[in-house]
Amino acid sequence: MMRARWRAFALRGASGIACVATFALSLLALSSQAADLTADQVRAIVARANAAAPADLSRKDLSDLDLSNIDFTGANLAGANLFASRLVSSNFSRANLSGANLNGAWLMGAQFAGADLSRSSMLGLVILGGAVTARPNFAGANLSGVRMIADLPNADLHGANLSRARLGVDIRNQGMGQMRTDLSNAKLAGANLEGADLSRSSMAFADLRGANLRAANFFAVKLAGANLSGADVADANFTEADLDGTVFTGAKGLDAAKGMDKAANRERAVH
Repeated sequence: MMRARWRAFALRGASGIACVATFALSLLALSSQAADLTADQVRAIVARANAAAPADLSRKDLSDLDLSNIDFTGANLAGANLFASRLVSSNFSRANLSGANLNGAWLMGAQFAGADLSRSSMLGLVILGGAVTARPNFAGANLSGVRMIADLPNADLHGANLSRARLGVDIRNQGMGQMRTDLSNAKLAGANLEGADLSRSSMAFADLRGANLRAANFFAVKLAGANLSGADVADANFTEADLDGTVFTGAKGLDAAKGMDKAANRERAVH
């Protein structure tokens, strides 16, 4: 049932990006079995939990369920399958979602502050549409090694760990149209993006002040107007990146940054 509603929602262009919706629909084949629990059973498990004995839903198949407006604070959802589930306005603060499958999940207004999302998969997320207009909050979350393609302009990711995260365009899937992560105007101050792949993503006017960008891949990234003041950019790759108005004031490791001579609008960068 939820898969059918999710399909119809995506087809209406809820994300505003047709190619992302098409990509998201291709993920439907990845989850075909029925969920291990009903939504009511999940709510009952969470209701019985407390700080001393948090809810344990690790490795459970919770795909296609409507789990909106649930407080999962501190819950163990490691390895859980949340494919195409509705998580609208749910609270996952400090929850363990390491290795979880959130492909196609509805995350409008969801809270992930301080959550462990390391090595999770977050492709084809539904971020816009419906009554809830708030973006998901990932402040201070552990997103190390995550695979994500998402439309997250203005998202709060300050202090998040995105080391070795894969947010770049997958050229092998371009037959479905180019899909890219949008982090324009995102709050990434103090975030750790060491070794992250952000190739071809949009990060225009993103706040990256004081961020760890060592060895990050910014190939063909739109960084126009982004603020990298005080960031560490040693060994970061800026080949073909758009640096129109990009602020590097006080940035560390500029001499060791790569591809600056091949960046677009590098003469308009602010040092």
